[in-house]
Amino acid sequence: MEIVFCTNNQHKLTEIGQILGSQIAFLTLKDIGFNDEIPEPFDTLEENSFTKANQVYQKTGRNCVAEDTGLFIEALNGEPGVFSARYAGPECDSNKNMDKVLNQLEEVKSRSAYFKTVISLIIDGELTQFEGKCEGHISMAKQGIDGFGYDPIFIPNGYEQSFAELTSNQKNEISHRRKALDAFINYLNQRSTQST
Repeated sequence: MEIVFCTNNQHKLTEIGQILGSQIAFLTLKDIGFNDEIPEPFDTLEENSFTKANQVYQKTGRNCVAEDTGLFIEALNGEPGVFSARYAGPECDSNKNMDKVLNQLEEVKSRSAYFKTVISLIIDGELTQFEGKCEGHISMAKQGIDGFGYDPIFIPNGYEQSFAELTSNQKNEISHRRKALDAFINYLNQRSTQST
């Protein structure tokens, strides 16, 4: 089965490839010549990921999967949440986003946070969604140079290192994206078994 992964974010595609290995090979938007801008206008990850997948499905008729991910910080009433990529402005600058978070938490002791990923899969017009969460807290300063997004300031529970200090294998064992992708793959495997 060919499935289009609805993102132009190369960081996400690389990480997903590391997690899934040879289990599934996605087509990219570039592969199918889809160049339209895909809006993310909603207040939930569920709505945004569905909108991305549905827009591509409606235009191409191809089976699609899309994901949306956010960092939710308890002391900031769930911010940046669904607006994580553009938290400090439309340019989607990760360093500015992290600086804004750290500035807002400067006097805050309770720094609990979690990452959440929602995957929306559309096969033959039927929607199924999968969720993954990783609990942790926000560090006092940026730590590490690997990863992307908010990885240098997110320390997962049970670790002293940030996501950006862990190896990609360590991160991919525990991440929100891994948990959502595991649920997604399990669903595809069950579907495949039922159809044979």
